[in-house]
Amino acid sequence: MIKQLFSRQKSVILTTLIGLIFIAVLIALPTGYEDALIYKGTERAVGTVVATDNSAIIPSGLIQSGEQMCTIEIENGKFKGQTLTGVNFLSGSLEKDKIFKEGDRALLTISCQEDTIKSVVLSDHYRLDKEIILLLVFAVFLIAFAGKNGIQAVLSFGITVLVIWKILVPCYLKGYSPVWTGILITVILTVMIIFFVYGADIRTVTASAGSLLGVAVTCVLGILFTDLFRIHGAVMPNAESLLYSGYQDLDLTSIFMSSIFIGASGAMMDLAVDITSAVWEVVEKKPDISAKEAMLSGIRVGRAAMGTMTTTLLLAYSGGYIALLMVFMAQGTPVYHILNYKYVASEILDTVVGSFGLVTVAPFTAAAAGLLLTRGKAKQE
Repeated sequence: MIKQLFSRQKSVILTTLIGLIFIAVLIALPTGYEDALIYKGTERAVGTVVATDNSAIIPSGLIQSGEQMCTIEIENGKFKGQTLTGVNFLSGSLEKDKIFKEGDRALLTISCQEDTIKSVVLSDHYRLDKEIILLLVFAVFLIAFAGKNGIQAVLSFGITVLVIWKILVPCYLKGYSPVWTGILITVILTVMIIFFVYGADIRTVTASAGSLLGVAVTCVLGILFTDLFRIHGAVMPNAESLLYSGYQDLDLTSIFMSSIFIGASGAMMDLAVDITSAVWEVVEKKPDISAKEAMLSGIRVGRAAMGTMTTTLLLAYSGGYIALLMVFMAQGTPVYHILNYKYVASEILDTVVGSFGLVTVAPFTAAAAGLLLTRGKAKQE
């Protein structure tokens, strides 16, 4: 192993500072879509429902349409303390509609002109406070279990969320090439996240190289088989809504292609780090090991982990389509029709191409670890 640039403690401090600075920059970075026209002249607030009027609701079997009138006490914002009447519009969709009852907290959109209120719409149940609690509990447990590594994992999680929201999504909306944008974002996130794990260390280079080679294979296969399968990007949930919102020039198919390797990159990073750490331990315990022996050790570790990793991808991708599969079974749809259906074919493409990437990550990372880690150890000695 080459001589580390910093001691372990200094490396942790360095990566933490870099992570915090990067998060601060991303939070301050504008997306360009903050002031949508539909929200001009409105105030967002939280209110508690103190009374409801369901007389204008029209029930029709499982669904309901019409309007629910609610009396709300405003909790924050410029109208704090006021009691207002708001409307909850029902469109007859179980997916989108919500019914409020006394004591519920609601997220409100208040249309106003200065201090004059025009209308109050109940957008949805307010759940941001519970989401924050869940995230904080997750962060506390992660840090309590993993210590310094847990802090870096929390930073990696936050950076990933912010990069997707602040950079990736706006770039897609502005018409930048989805594939090249996805590749650039994946490279940045992969190197940065692995840097948070190892710091300024040869292991960062090793794991990043193995992971990115796997991403490259996934990218090529994703582009190739999306075309061969004749999959249109509209298979992505809510994709058509973009086209009807003034973004008809978006290349949805290329966005779908990029989603394949972006979605699989996390599992590939995981496998690359596992193999790198395992080979590192072997080299530490046996400094005179040859590059070939170290590489074979990495391949054996990759073989053991690969089975569960591919299953992880399968469960992750198929979990969102359980209801669709239930519909197929309830209707008695033949299996060959199910497998040929474009939504199912797109999930097969996601899973199998992502698994291809995992299969290639193992030998790539093992080879890189065998060459770089043993050479680094020899130089250190």
